[in-house]
Amino acid sequence: MIITVALVVVLATAAGAVGFGRNSRSVSVADWAVGGRRFGTLIFWFMNAGEVYTTFAVLGISGFAYSVGAPAYLAFLSVSLSFALGYWLMPKIWRAGRKHGLITQGDFFSARFNAPWLGAIAGVVGIVALVVYVQIQLVSLSLIVELTIGDAVSQPVAVAVAALMMLAFVFVAGLRSAAFAASVKDVLMIVLMVGLAVTVASKVGASSILDVFKLAEEKRPGIGSLPGIDPTAPTTSIWLMTSGLNVALGNWIFPHLFQISFAAESGRSIRRNAIWQPLYSLAYFFIILLGFAALVGGVTTDNANGALLQLVSAKYPAWAVGFTAGVSVLLALAPGSVLLLTTGSIFTRNVVRPFRRDISERAGLLISRLSMVVFAGAAVYLTIGNSQSLLSILVDAYAAIGIMAPAVFLALLWKRVTAIGVLAGLVAGFYALLGDGPSSYWTTHLAQVEPGLICMAIALVVTVAVSLVTPAPPEESRRVGLALSAADAMADRQALPQKQAAE
Repeated sequence: MIITVALVVVLATAAGAVGFGRNSRSVSVADWAVGGRRFGTLIFWFMNAGEVYTTFAVLGISGFAYSVGAPAYLAFLSVSLSFALGYWLMPKIWRAGRKHGLITQGDFFSARFNAPWLGAIAGVVGIVALVVYVQIQLVSLSLIVELTIGDAVSQPVAVAVAALMMLAFVFVAGLRSAAFAASVKDVLMIVLMVGLAVTVASKVGASSILDVFKLAEEKRPGIGSLPGIDPTAPTTSIWLMTSGLNVALGNWIFPHLFQISFAAESGRSIRRNAIWQPLYSLAYFFIILLGFAALVGGVTTDNANGALLQLVSAKYPAWAVGFTAGVSVLLALAPGSVLLLTTGSIFTRNVVRPFRRDISERAGLLISRLSMVVFAGAAVYLTIGNSQSLLSILVDAYAAIGIMAPAVFLALLWKRVTAIGVLAGLVAGFYALLGDGPSSYWTTHLAQVEPGLICMAIALVVTVAVSLVTPAPPEESRRVGLALSAADAMADRQALPQKQAAE
């Protein structure tokens, strides 16, 4: 029963995604990678939310609440801050993409600084971050298989099949297929979270939802307030604020979210989503509740990421376990497919094309698809046998991509920033993040401060300082993504979603 229900959920979504995408068969890299830039408010909502609510959002945050407690409230803070920033940032990214025909984040760096070599560097950094992000989804999938199916399928086989399904979602039709899968996944996730939340109290011996929090506090004193279960942990209010700010500043710097911004039909669609998406983060209340319920219900596990799945397996009927497993698989497959699509398009546009400018659209699509397969294989290799927590993998990914945040923000705000300045900032930031001396210092002397935010600040200072003493980029390239004219702003405000974007 468990396997049957899970397969129905996953395969039906996969079939719908492929069918939906093929209705608009991709004939160019732009069609395939950014959906022809035709995503209206509704599709963009699910596409954007689909990259927020991944397996980390459900399994990682519920596991964090189960094992640590109140620090899991970081989810509320980081999502709200991210969309407040996205209201300003994403329309600027979209506008630059629409005006200059950009498809990838690397294209933005190349055009803004008139430096294809910088676009290639940004592309390589982005690909590495994305492969790590795919790893998060695959680690989650292996855990789902282990806890719901047992030994029926081995971890390597499950991970490999999951990677193949991610590829299937976007291999032919690209981002449109992923948008359909994200829409189905988000609806099913809300149904699942609400359904579990309204029934979980009776399953774990609590009288109400609020009683779950009370019983959790009695079982683990301090779980409901910072720093959480461990009173000596560095997860204080300072940690919460710096970590939330680091996530918010780094979130839109991930290359796949750049690419999703390019896919929007208008800046108005983006801003509408940024206004309402923070309300969507209230779903984290149910996710954290379920983590606390797992603790109250007596779940014991060495892998906190599996706390929610173990709770459902122990307290709910087989069909509910299968539905939970199926939705959890979609939480990995839908975002993972976008991540892989982005790696393929970056590789073609920013790593290969600078050396082979005569590549045709057909050849570019082929290279993108084949490279996507290679990067999926790399993620599978990194995943097999990996038991690292989802939170630690995600924090590493955000810390790394956050080093690029100063370059993006300065490119949109300051005409004087230079390519050499950006490169110097990246080198300084990554040294501060990865070097043995600096990383040890942050851990020893600034344990409560998110190190990624410190390294981001170092990258900012170095970028500004070096830009002031190096030649400014050409005037034409400085205009990419910068100030919007009054006429353009008025046209953007009056833009209405086209019927085609909502279909």
